[in-house]
Amino acid sequence: MKLSRRNFLKNSAVASALAAPGIWIPQSRGAWGATLTKGEPIKVGVLFSLTGGLAVPEEDSTLVMQYAIDEINAAGGIAGSPIEPVIIDAKSDFSVYSEKARELILRDKVISIFGCYTSASRKAILPIVMQRDNLLFYPTCYEGAECTQNTVCTGPLANQHSKDLIPYMVENFGKKVFFVGSNYVWPKESNKNAKIWLKNAGGELLGEEYIPLGDSEFGPVLNKIREAQPDFIFSTVVGASDIAFHRQFKQAGFSAEDMPIASLTTGEIETKAMGAEFGAGHFLSAPYFQALENPTNEKFVDGFLSSPYGKNGATHYNMAETYNSAYVFKAAMEKAIENHGFDEVTSARVREACAGVKLGADVSPEGETWVDGDNFNTWLVPKIGRCKSDGSFEIVKQADEHVAPDPFSIYPDAGSCKSNGLVAPDGSVRVDVI
Repeated sequence: MKLSRRNFLKNSAVASALAAPGIWIPQSRGAWGATLTKGEPIKVGVLFSLTGGLAVPEEDSTLVMQYAIDEINAAGGIAGSPIEPVIIDAKSDFSVYSEKARELILRDKVISIFGCYTSASRKAILPIVMQRDNLLFYPTCYEGAECTQNTVCTGPLANQHSKDLIPYMVENFGKKVFFVGSNYVWPKESNKNAKIWLKNAGGELLGEEYIPLGDSEFGPVLNKIREAQPDFIFSTVVGASDIAFHRQFKQAGFSAEDMPIASLTTGEIETKAMGAEFGAGHFLSAPYFQALENPTNEKFVDGFLSSPYGKNGATHYNMAETYNSAYVFKAAMEKAIENHGFDEVTSARVREACAGVKLGADVSPEGETWVDGDNFNTWLVPKIGRCKSDGSFEIVKQADEHVAPDPFSIYPDAGSCKSNGLVAPDGSVRVDVI
C-alpha cells in the first residue's frame, strides 16, 4: 500500500528518530518526497554525471536543465513558485546514482528527479524511485521493454530511433553490417531491435562486438571489422568510448565514404569533443539536430549558447529532450495544482498530469511533441542526419509524421503498457515492470 504524503508528515517525527546516523530507509513503498508550500521553491533533483566517462554528454544535460529552469523562473515560475534544482554529480558511477537518488528523495525531498543517460543508471535508481513513489523524468533514448508508474520519458524508443536508420543505411550503402556497442543493457536490447529491422530490410549481420562501458581500446574490434569488410557500422557505443571509437576508426585507415558509422548517440557535442574530422561523413538518428530550421530552435540555440551554460558550444538531441522535459514538468505541475491545490500535489499526481501534455512548436525546439497518455513515453518525429566537415549535421531523411512510442514493439506477446501497468493479452496487469 502506498503511504500518503499526509501520513508521511504525521509520522515524520518517528522516522526522524529512526534515521540516525544516516538516512532511514523504509522497507515499504510509500509516497516520499516534496512538501510544497505556495510561494516557496519547488525542489527537483538534477542527477547526471559531470565527471567520468559519461560527462560527455551528461554535463550538457545538467547545463541545459539549469537553462530551462532559469527560463521558467524568469517567466514567473510555476504558480508563482520558482523551481530550485538540487544538482548532483553522479560521477559516472552507478552506485553513486542510486545513493544520490535516495538522498534526493529522502533528504532533499524533491518532487521529481531529472536524470540518467544510460539505461544502466536508470535501472540503478528506478527501484528507489518506485519504492518512494517519486517520479523520474528520463530525457534520452532507451530500449523500451519497461512499464513503470514512476517514469516519464521524453527521448526516443527503439521503434522511433533505429527502425528508420537501418533500412536507410542498407538502401544507400549495402546489406552487410557490423554491430559495435558498449557492454550494457541499452546497446544489447537496441541491437535486438536492429536485427529485426535489418532482417526486414534484407540485410546481413557480419559481426557483433561489445566493449566495457568507458573502455577506449578498439584495436581488436577494428581488426574484426577489417576482416569482415561490412558496408557500414551500426554503433551503440556511448560516452568517452564513443569519442575513442570514432578517432581510432579513422586513424586505423577506415573512411566514412567507404564504411560509414550509423550511430544512435554520436551528435553535435560528441563530434565537437572528438574533432569534426573524426565525425564527418557518419550518421546519427535523432529527433533533434542543432541545424533544424525553425524559429523556436533558432531562439533555443542562440539563447543557450550565449548563456552562461553554453560553454561547450553546441546543442544536441539529449539536450533538446532534457529541455523539453522541464516544460513537460511545468505543464504537468500547473495541471496538478489546478486539480488538487498547491500543497496537495504529489509526485504521483505530477506523473498523472503528464498524460497527454503537448509541447507546441513555440516551446519545443524539435517541433510539436506530446506525452503518450498510456505509456508516458513521447510522440516524436524521427530524423536521420549526416555529419558535415564542420561538425554540424545535414538532415537527409525525416519521418512524414509523428511516430507513436511503442515500448514493447518487438515483444508483442508481453502486452500493452497502460498508465496502471503492463496489461497482458489475458487481461492481467503487472506494475513496475523494469
